[in-house]
Amino acid sequence: MSQAPGGPETAVLDLIIVGGGPCGLACAVAARRHGLSHLILEKGPFLNTLVQFPETMTFFSSAERLEIGGIPFALPHLRPTRAEGIAYFQKVAQREQVNLHTYEPVVDVAGEFGDFTVKTVDRTGRGRQYKSRAVVIATGYYDNPRMLGVPGEDLPHVRHHYDRPYPYFGQRVIVVGGRNSAAQVALELFRYGARVTIVHRGPSMSDHVKPWIRPELEARLRAGEITAYFNTRVERIERDAVHLVQDGGNRFALPCDFVLAMTGYEPDHSLKIKLGVKIDPETGAPVYDPETMETNVPGVYLAGVAAGGYEPNHLMIENGRFHGPAIVRHLAARLGR
Repeated sequence: MSQAPGGPETAVLDLIIVGGGPCGLACAVAARRHGLSHLILEKGPFLNTLVQFPETMTFFSSAERLEIGGIPFALPHLRPTRAEGIAYFQKVAQREQVNLHTYEPVVDVAGEFGDFTVKTVDRTGRGRQYKSRAVVIATGYYDNPRMLGVPGEDLPHVRHHYDRPYPYFGQRVIVVGGRNSAAQVALELFRYGARVTIVHRGPSMSDHVKPWIRPELEARLRAGEITAYFNTRVERIERDAVHLVQDGGNRFALPCDFVLAMTGYEPDHSLKIKLGVKIDPETGAPVYDPETMETNVPGVYLAGVAAGGYEPNHLMIENGRFHGPAIVRHLAARLGR
């Protein structure tokens, strides 16, 4: 990995990629292989979202469906762990010598195709400025949890991110949500000695819960080892209890020590809107061409979950990794490369 060609703030780059996750990496790999100058700008560490994922996380996708640029991701088992995934993507970045600046958040992007200006702040607090012909927004959504919007949600025992099970041993934990994250967290907490209750507004766990997760969860629910309240919403949270209301109007409180709101995440469209990218008011999805990943603003592209709306889970690494090559093909043709 290296600095941008020509120095960090003097060259006009072909492509600036905002976001240093796997899909941003796929863009950089495609750009380098096609001879386009590029720079990834990441506000945190490389692979920021994966770094924040639970220590014990296993990918839903198999290893070959996470491969970038055809570089093999060989494992003796089907699905990689978080640590294995991070190690693989780091090796890809090193092998492909992608240009990457970490701990340098983008604070502004302006301009038009052929003449974009990207402003950042580096880790010393110094403002920096870069020029590029095109911009890819490849930011994730893990930093923007979908809030419950209830009193008490800001209490210190309420968390929207889950990192590891060990602090919850022997604790009364309410897990709010009904999809994969909630199911996985509930099971892991149970295995590590927590007293787990699931609260979900739907009539049952989502049909999208992965088939290798659902059987064990349903078995634990049948055995009463994990308690669940369906068709139930959180009304307010107190330090030692959660107040709930069911669809029929029945209200009750459950004692608890921790609340883990595994209710999903929402995209941050602020940068896209500032650039003039249109957002569908119903789906929350930005407007773009799925063949090229270019938005309605010429020279502004999307990669990964940045192209998603209120339900971005259909955009994952296994399909978002192909956005980079599509973007580069389109941009290179436009630049006559």
